[in-house]
Formats: sequence, C-alpha cells, structure tokens
Amino acid sequence: MRQAGRYLPEYREVRGTADILDTCRQPEQVLEVTLQPLRRMPLDAAILFSDIMVPIASIGVRVRIEAGLGPLLDEPIRDARGAARIRPLDPDADEPFVSEAIRLLVKELDVPLIGFSGAPFTLASYLIEGKPSRTFARTKALMYGEPAVFEQLLGSLADIVVAHLCAQVEAGAQAVQIFDSWVGALD
Repeated sequence: MRQAGRYLPEYREVRGTADILDTCRQPEQVLEVTLQPLRRMPLDAAILFSDIMVPIASIGVRVRIEAGLGPLLDEPIRDARGAARIRPLDPDADEPFVSEAIRLLVKELDVPLIGFSGAPFTLASYLIEGKPSRTFARTKALMYGEPAVFEQLLGSLADIVVAHLCAQVEAGAQAVQIFDSWVGALD
C-alpha cells in the first residue's frame, strides 16, 4: 500500500517534480496522495504517505531523496563528531506537518490509518553510508571499529523513532510499523 499509489497518474500529477520530502511537508498533499489508492481499490487500511527520512530531515540533517536512487547525504556520519550532530526530535516543533496530515486523514478515512518509521539500524546505514549501499562497508566499519559511537548513534535514532511514532499515534494513527530494510546485512 505504501508504494501502491506511486504508479498512479494522479499521484504523479500531485507530486510533479517536487522532492518527496517537500511533498511530505504539505499536509493537504499527503492527504490527497494517501487517499488516491483507496479511491481505486478496496483496501483494509491506508498507510500514511511519508518517507523514512522525514524525521531525519526534520532535525536538520541535510538529506535529499534522488528519484531512482534514494536518500543522499552530503555530510555522512563517520565519527563521534558526526554522531553528536543527531539531536532529539520534537515532533510538535520539528515536524508538525506529520500530525496535521494524520488528523486530516483520520477525518476522511473509513479504514484504519497505519503510520510508520524507519528502524534505527536502517536510518543509521543511510546516515553513515551517505547513500544506499549493497555492502554497508562504512556502517559495519563504524559498528565494529567504534562501537561506542555506533551505540550512541543508534540510541539517538531509537529516541527519534519513538518520538516520531508516538506523535503519529497521538495524532490518530491506529497502528504503526517499523521498517528495518537493511538489518539483513548483518550476520
């Protein structure tokens, strides 16, 4: 469902050439794009239109999503100083658009709304690699070479994920899911 609407012509019309993160910051567009698949097919639930990098961008990390490639960072985290740049997320101040979009959706939906977040390891992988990776060499190097730094980063990201998901539930999401897309890279 999260991907279901992305092929629709009406989705492409709403998104146009806008960056996906910009679209995620517009509650009215999130409402429209989330509802589009439900207008075409009977579904048991709706999934909030968003991206796992929304809370990361919301705390000031410069990240962009390149079509066909994924998240890109000009300044990846490679050491303690980089990990220290990850500050706590205050959903009300940093990403009020997420809660606003959920409140709008709950008023419109006849089915449950599912929110989501990326998991700490997956988020850390993007932050450390600076782009999608098949080998996660830099992530593993930091994890094994500087375990205290890696633990600090994962702890900070876990706090962000919890704050992000709790805000979604408080705004009206009936369920949340955590995507740990890259944890399979570990033994």
